[in-house]
Amino acid sequence: MPLVALVLVTVVWGVTFVQVKDAVAIYPLFAFLALRFAIGSLALFPFALTRSRRGSWKGGSVAGALLGLLVAGAYASQTAGLVHTTVSGAGFVTGLYVVMTPLLALVLLRRRIEPATWLAVVLAALGFAMLSGVPQGSRSGNALVLVSALLWAAQIVLMERYAPRFDPLFLALGEMVTCLVCFVAIALALGDLSVPRGWVVWGALLVTGLLASAFAFLVQSWAQQRMSAVRTAIVFALEPVFAAVFGVLLAGDRLGWLGWGGCAVIMAGIVLAEPAAARALRGLVLRVSVTEAKP
Repeated sequence: MPLVALVLVTVVWGVTFVQVKDAVAIYPLFAFLALRFAIGSLALFPFALTRSRRGSWKGGSVAGALLGLLVAGAYASQTAGLVHTTVSGAGFVTGLYVVMTPLLALVLLRRRIEPATWLAVVLAALGFAMLSGVPQGSRSGNALVLVSALLWAAQIVLMERYAPRFDPLFLALGEMVTCLVCFVAIALALGDLSVPRGWVVWGALLVTGLLASAFAFLVQSWAQQRMSAVRTAIVFALEPVFAAVFGVLLAGDRLGWLGWGGCAVIMAGIVLAEPAAARALRGLVLRVSVTEAKP
């Protein structure tokens, strides 16, 4: 069940690459993020208010606020990067956090790193270099998304530490409120906060606020009570895949051979980062082959 829920999260995140890119083209970036997390906070607050009567909300809220700082930095750099690069390119560079997660787990959680993971890091770096050379996306845009990937990896690793100790609802709400405060402050300082107009912006706000924020982070907090950081990151590897698919289908992205080659190298690194992912991939290929062989 946690696995299925996380896969649904990756589908939502994948399609929002397109929506966010369209929305921030006509509405200020940090104002968009402020309203997005305002919607996410409001969606979770009534449930948290009821749950708070049982106590134990303070620790979860504090831990959620710490995670929220990482999320705020990740979304700011990722969304800013989307302005200067392609949807598919941003999606695959974001996928580098799948490789970074085991490395941070070694540093923060003292997890042992397999030799295959070091090879995965080299492949991911090569893929990023190839993807950065795609004409449709700028190096500055891809670099911003790379910073986002590092922050996402830190968030996933720290969530493994906090999720078993605190209520998932308060962790998720702490993340939402912290992001809200950060982005409102920035938007006000820039003078960008205003009432959005049009379905392009409002549609993106509702989808990202309710599904890609409130639902997604609540699911992650709940799932990581049962799954490790590395397993979670491997499931999240589906996000850049969906981002690429939706980028091509909905946004008209064209990466070319170099871009797709970089994506393929990154995905190879993602698979090598965790042996379980390779076994799952081999099992999927085997099942497909058996199905096609049936008369």
